[in-house]
Amino acid sequence: MTLAVPRLFRGFTPEALQFLRDVHENNSKEWFERHRSVYERALLEPMRALASDLSGQMLEIDPLLETWPAVNRTISRIHRDTRFSKDKSLYRDCMWFTFKRPSREWQDAPGFFFELRPESYRYGMGFYSAGKETMDRLRAWIDEEPEEFRRSVAFYERQRTFVIEGECYKKLYAGSKPESILKWYARKNLYLVCNRRIDDLLFSPDLVSELAAGFDMLSGLYHALWRLKERQ
Repeated sequence: MTLAVPRLFRGFTPEALQFLRDVHENNSKEWFERHRSVYERALLEPMRALASDLSGQMLEIDPLLETWPAVNRTISRIHRDTRFSKDKSLYRDCMWFTFKRPSREWQDAPGFFFELRPESYRYGMGFYSAGKETMDRLRAWIDEEPEEFRRSVAFYERQRTFVIEGECYKKLYAGSKPESILKWYARKNLYLVCNRRIDDLLFSPDLVSELAAGFDMLSGLYHALWRLKERQ
């Protein structure tokens, strides 16, 4: 884990969280333009700094990751695309960045993420929206190479940072595997995430080290999922 360069990130501020609450309640172009400077200062700048501080670490994990700390590259847009959504609100009340390989099919490829909401934040690794073919490959891997799979996920039972999330089939695979395997096997989607309520760490430069250690912990599984993704 390499974080030797001087850090830019100094922590988020309560002002950032208040802005996210306010934009939810005042979701109009007029309000946003009056408060654009708050968005840029309290949210965008620290998000860029946090992503930048992690970039060297992430390129050690995978040199193919996109790490440039820019909106629409690694950092989410605050403006929502309402063309194909039932939710017509103009602005998001959350913000995130992702480290993933450039790809047209990025939703179905593993990546790392950090997300901030008014009352919580989270970070982790996995698929944004895995397709059935990808998850079928995961099940085939578990069935055909059980020892390799167990080695790849052995870290999970030794840690208390991350939990497995992603929608499960409720009945399709019930009883087919031990519970320790089924929690991976019976998924429609898969990601490992650390969910945290707002705490002092969010307002501290130490958040960089926390995310770096977490992403490093997940790096072995990340590469296993990429090998899985690339199987024919």
